[in-house]
Amino acid sequence: MTNKKHPSLLGGAMIIAGTAIGAGMLANPTSTAGIWFVGSVGVLLYTWFCMTTSGLMLLEANLHYPTGASFDTIVTDLLGKRWNFINGISVAFVLYILTYAYITSGGSITENAINSLGIIHISKSIGSLLFCLTLALFVWLSTKAVDRFSTILIGGMIIAFLFSTMGLLGSVSLHTLLDTQNKSHEPYLPYLLTALPVCLVSFGFHGNVPSLVKYYDRNGQKVMQAIFIGTSLALLIYILWQLAVQGNLPREEFAPVITKGGDVAALLEALSSHVVTHYIGIALNFFAYMAIASSFLGVTLGLFDYIADLFKFSDTPWGRAKTALITFAPPLLLSLPFPYGFVTAISYAGLAATLWAAIVPALLVLASRKKFPQTTYKVYGGKGMIYFIILFGLLNIFAQIGIQLEWIASFTSGK
Repeated sequence: MTNKKHPSLLGGAMIIAGTAIGAGMLANPTSTAGIWFVGSVGVLLYTWFCMTTSGLMLLEANLHYPTGASFDTIVTDLLGKRWNFINGISVAFVLYILTYAYITSGGSITENAINSLGIIHISKSIGSLLFCLTLALFVWLSTKAVDRFSTILIGGMIIAFLFSTMGLLGSVSLHTLLDTQNKSHEPYLPYLLTALPVCLVSFGFHGNVPSLVKYYDRNGQKVMQAIFIGTSLALLIYILWQLAVQGNLPREEFAPVITKGGDVAALLEALSSHVVTHYIGIALNFFAYMAIASSFLGVTLGLFDYIADLFKFSDTPWGRAKTALITFAPPLLLSLPFPYGFVTAISYAGLAATLWAAIVPALLVLASRKKFPQTTYKVYGGKGMIYFIILFGLLNIFAQIGIQLEWIASFTSGK
């Protein structure tokens, strides 16, 4: 009789939630200011449903392949080498860019935190190095190590989030929240498509699906439950944050925040004329650091398993060391001479993410159901749901191209 311990459902859900809830969520109220609270909740719900469903589609396709198989194996077999080449570039681009972004952001906060102690003084490069190497150790060790540490980070993140929003939630104005004093009569609908791409990036977790299939020993139901719990937690936190910010800061006062790209300091400064924000700023710094760390773990775990599958590295300490080197060295080395260089590239990450997080999973299910009629797990909705998700992906691609080419209006202020 064996006493094999099964991984907890909570751990997998925390990996999903930790990957999705990045520091980018702080920009959500700004990016959705054009459609305001009711519209933003609608877009968040729509995006949550589509991104969760596309993740489950990836799960369905993944379960037909050996444990450890990731995008490279699955896409090549089901969609062919051309699709795999395109998908591989988009997966690698998004995951490497996000890893790079989190290293630079985490390095900056690490530098400030250590220097504020007054004991030693370090540079941002050293801060990035410390941040990356410390967390990379957990990814190298195992998915279980990421599970445990992600759970701690998410727990701390939720505490910091609740502490930072308690005062804001307590002072929410219904008039502000529903924008009943919209004197300029600025419409909402023209800004609907502008909000979509930011919300899509807020629910990105798809790189973790192959990792969880391996972690839960191919138990599709358990992976499905972890995905639903993790993405639902992310959705709840996003809606509470929208409520806290858009219930206190009037729509017409978002102009200075939008000008500075949704910067947290600019947002707190705008809020300060309506509520006391000093303690909120401190709590948000804690929240941001834990959000960056948990997202870094989730993103790099997905990249790590993708690299292992691509190069067929073994799951031994030496094999994992080679995988870790290819996973972490490029973004870390790039972050040292170019600590702020990700800003331009990150704007295109959403476009690439739409391909492999929405369209490709739907195409994989379409192909896998033809090739493997018998399946242990099947996503709800039939063929109609597959085309619904493809439409969601195409809508996001159109929105992102339209924003870049200025075909679609961008909200500047309600005045």
